[in-house]
Amino acid sequence: MNYTLHQLHVFLKVSQTKSITKAAEELHLTQPAVSIQIKNFQDQFPIPLTEVIGRKIYITDFGKEIALAAENILNEVYAINYKALIHQGELSGKLRISSVSTGKYVMPYFLTDFLQLNVGVELNLDVTNKSKVMESLINNEVDFALVSVIPDNLMIEKIELLSNKLFLVADSKRKFLKKQYDHSIFENTPLIYREPGSGTRMTMENYLKQNAIYTSKKMELTSNEAVKQAILAGLGMSIMPLIGIKNELKNGDLQIVPVKGFPITSTWNLIWLKHKNFSPAAAAYVKFIQEAKYQIIREKFDWYEHY
Repeated sequence: MNYTLHQLHVFLKVSQTKSITKAAEELHLTQPAVSIQIKNFQDQFPIPLTEVIGRKIYITDFGKEIALAAENILNEVYAINYKALIHQGELSGKLRISSVSTGKYVMPYFLTDFLQLNVGVELNLDVTNKSKVMESLINNEVDFALVSVIPDNLMIEKIELLSNKLFLVADSKRKFLKKQYDHSIFENTPLIYREPGSGTRMTMENYLKQNAIYTSKKMELTSNEAVKQAILAGLGMSIMPLIGIKNELKNGDLQIVPVKGFPITSTWNLIWLKHKNFSPAAAAYVKFIQEAKYQIIREKFDWYEHY
């Protein structure tokens, strides 16, 4: 056998994305170049690594074993490079993180100092909804995921980063004269929802169900930014994470409606698969977070604790 590290890298990316097209995009290669590398790699094995059904590519059981071995080999190569760079005083490699959409207001603050200290580390941060975040974690396409709802029946490790507070939010033109409202406020409140698969929506629906609160769904939108704009336009109210409305509250564009039982709270967690074989960059990041998270919270999220 005479396969190359490049072929291992290409095959691993195809196995992770289950797509020649997506693998080519992420590797910054053409589709024919990826296909050629996969064919050359396959020619060295008597057992199929992949199979194509319809227009979809599937990884065989044997292919999955090879993909796992490829990842281990590449991590060992990164470790060798890392040890060489250690002697030069520099950490390098890729750090792959997937975050739920509202996590974009959280994750950057827990990355900035680490990346400034380790200029050789390349960050790949994917911000999407909870369903896709979990899919990328389960498929071992990322090192870490940032979520506020811990998945069931999945063996993970975690570091708690920050509390996630959700409030009923309205535009500033509405008048709320009571110091606190009970759940009856929802009877005549058209609510704006996030899309199915959103962690915010899941938390919101769980709370409404547990408290037997029945609401009128006004509309369904696919991002917190879209929800904010709809509220600002006077189209309704929504239950939103505090972390994403700092500027609107400061500018007086949005207001928190005082409702009994609010805020709904959960926790932002940095999670990873148990027994994950970390790259040097990922291992260094875990150590950094464990040591620096409280200082980051004090310096960057002091405003957050006042709500």
